[in-house]
Amino acid sequence: MSVSVKICGLTRPEDVASAAEAGARYVGFVFFAKSPRHVSVEQARALALDVPPGVAKVALTVDAEDAVLEEIVARVPLDMLQLHGHESPERVAELRARYGLPVMKAIGVRDAADLAEIDRYAPVADQLLIDAKPPEGADLPGGNGLAFDWRLLAGRKYWTVPWMLAGGLTPENAAEAVRLTGAKQVDVSSGVEAAPGVKNAGKIARFIQNVQGEGTSP
Repeated sequence: MSVSVKICGLTRPEDVASAAEAGARYVGFVFFAKSPRHVSVEQARALALDVPPGVAKVALTVDAEDAVLEEIVARVPLDMLQLHGHESPERVAELRARYGLPVMKAIGVRDAADLAEIDRYAPVADQLLIDAKPPEGADLPGGNGLAFDWRLLAGRKYWTVPWMLAGGLTPENAAEAVRLTGAKQVDVSSGVEAAPGVKNAGKIARFIQNVQGEGTSP
């Protein structure tokens, strides 16, 4: 089966269209003021309404307060919440139950010791996003264009929920990342940009072509 692709950090209608036309399975909208990809609730609503059927709409939040989440969920037609902060397993379970939406929890990885976090969150999340852990003191929990050692994930087939690979992926390295990790889903943001928050249609198309070519059985 082909690898499913999530294009995250979309801010413009033309980028949503490019992602959908290229075959993205997911599109992500960032609700985090420190990010150059941050969108307001109204911006996200307008973008989400343009997403064609069959493409999942994901809201990325970072340790968001209840009032913020309430507004996002009430105003933006969503298919999934992505929690990219320090949310506890209890918080993940709480939000999943409250909103009735699938929840993807991001796990930052720098070395093998970080993989233990996966076992903490797998019982309460619908999906996991395995991302590069940000540098100490970084403003952004993701979208930094950093990769981790993909060999850490090689041969790990035992996780009980679907997972998605993220962190430093580009059209040039994504197929190799899929080959090394066995990932069935990948997430990209900065790797397909012309500038922070501005996607490049050609890069999106090449990224999806490359990873799906790697993930398709002969």
